[in-house]
Amino acid sequence: MAARILIAKVGLDGHDRGAKIVARALKNAGYEVIYTGIRQSPEQVVATAIQEDVSLIGLSCLSGAHIPLFRRVMELLKENNVNVPVFCGGTIPPGDVPILKEMGIAEVFGPGSSLKLIVKKVKEMVGDA
Repeated sequence: MAARILIAKVGLDGHDRGAKIVARALKNAGYEVIYTGIRQSPEQVVATAIQEDVSLIGLSCLSGAHIPLFRRVMELLKENNVNVPVFCGGTIPPGDVPILKEMGIAEVFGPGSSLKLIVKKVKEMVGDA
């Protein structure tokens, strides 16, 4: 059975082209993908992750509010005993990558990341590599 992956647009960011492209690439790689749509709160993301029993969560943010939003998602996952890898993407400055990794984000994909690399890393995260 294919891993279930949640792709979530967190915060007030309305730009979802990249998230949809990543979701399609993962679906084409054989994964079951649940896409939340835009403007999701951290609480909504975690509730969906629990409801859908996902194996992996991908967060996307292009608004610049990624650190507080992603931190809240990670806190809620911990509070709800949800132990799944989380990756993220969007317009994330290189200087923010160590902060995101320290909060528990497994992989960070910035602008220009190849779909091939994203799929490869996702396979590693869900144990398909």
